[in-house]
Amino acid sequence: MASTKGYLEFVLGQLSALDEISCRAMMGEYILYYRGKVFGGIYDDRLLVKLVPAAIELLPDAPRELPYEGAKEMLLVEEVDDRDFLCKLVESMWEELPEKKKRK
Repeated sequence: MASTKGYLEFVLGQLSALDEISCRAMMGEYILYYRGKVFGGIYDDRLLVKLVPAAIELLPDAPRELPYEGAKEMLLVEEVDDRDFLCKLVESMWEELPEKKKRK
């Protein structure tokens, strides 16, 4: 099942306090970026974030789910209604996210 544009817009609205949030559509889903680094995505109308120490610390009981078959596990963010928490989560993850890979 592909994600809906409405859910993407809701999540982006929740993160609107942060500068440099962007997204890219990919096969019916959406990859989310903060300051040029991928921090997660919208998959089947679920917000999933990368498994980095800051995210694990802030979401210790979050279920680990696959965005799609064959992918690495990610953390399911269930607190999407809490705007302040979402912004804190994404900001705290940034330092631990890998740099964007350079294309050859």
